Amino acid sequence: MVFHVMLIPTLGCPSNCSYCWSSEENSPVMSIETIKEVVAWLKDFRDDQVTFTFHGGEPLLAGADFYREALPLLADGASHLQPAFALQTNLWKMTPELAQILAEYDIPIGSSLDGPKELNDRQRGIGYYDKTMQGYKIARENGLDVRFICTFTAQSVKFKEDIFNFFLENGLTLKLHPALPSLRAESSDDWVLDSKEYGELLIFLLDKYLENMDDIEVMNIDHLCKCVFTRRGTVCTYVDCMDSTFAVGPDGSIYPCYRFVGMPEYVMGSVYDHPTMEDLAKSDAWARMHKFKDYVDQECKECPHISYCRGGCPYNAMVPSNGEIEGVDPHCTAYKMIFEEITNRINQNFMGAPGMAMNPFQSEPAKDTKPGIMPLIFRTMSK
Repeated sequence: MVFHVMLIPTLGCPSNCSYCWSSEENSPVMSIETIKEVVAWLKDFRDDQVTFTFHGGEPLLAGADFYREALPLLADGASHLQPAFALQTNLWKMTPELAQILAEYDIPIGSSLDGPKELNDRQRGIGYYDKTMQGYKIARENGLDVRFICTFTAQSVKFKEDIFNFFLENGLTLKLHPALPSLRAESSDDWVLDSKEYGELLIFLLDKYLENMDDIEVMNIDHLCKCVFTRRGTVCTYVDCMDSTFAVGPDGSIYPCYRFVGMPEYVMGSVYDHPTMEDLAKSDAWARMHKFKDYVDQECKECPHISYCRGGCPYNAMVPSNGEIEGVDPHCTAYKMIFEEITNRINQNFMGAPGMAMNPFQSEPAKDTKPGIMPLIFRTMSK
């Protein structure tokens, strides 16, 4: 079993996206001493393989010297855990020097781009597109694999076809994310994507993906198909993440996820104390996260998707009730819509579309038959 340690070098960020809730001005930057303590903490913490993801804020604000020292410390000090690395950045601070350091460890890069320049800059800020694409060019020139997350908002979802075509025509992998509310502030609420609209978006992208399978990869649809076909969650939104995901803030505090970093009430411990799992389990934050797990077990027990949904994201679930557990992820409606659509498509392929089941010699599909999903399922499972 792989566990995940998200390293947050800083919550600071040079951009100012309209819907963002995770950037703080004048945020401190993680020291190399904290990285050394991460290594010491993990020495006897658990024996499973670990993935380190540098996240933020903007993690490249930590600078080239930080990564030049931090990466070998983590790679060598946690070698018994067979560490893998990833990094999420807007690419503004990417330099050839930084790119070469990251390339030494073959680190995949996740970045953010919300579609064509005008649409992207409307919600992420004027100049964002050009700065990100300049960083993208540097990263690619140095052999780094870069994939973009596209945040769909209440405004941009109206242009979903333009956005999909942008990723298709530019040969870019598409990973999407709905704009979300926050426990920190209400400033992003006007951008939040409605759950039903999100579900309709996912079904739209499923159809577009099936029509263009040879020319684009839509990562979310791959993950969702794999969830349904294997009957288990494959990404953090759809699994019990409480015992397998941890985030370390700039000062070494340990949180359940990067989205809680900087919120004192969600601190589970500190890497400087080298806590065991049992130590973390004594924290209030741990208890709150497990309360969500128990809630899902009870409230979702009759749902046919529970084994591969698990109530969605606990952070999302907490936001409407100001940190309390009073419901599941508000995007439950969207998840049910896409899970049921995929399930129906699979059944359609196995059993035959209406009008076909009783006639095995019929070669032409019914007029209302939607594109078959099994080629996508087989491709996803082979990855």
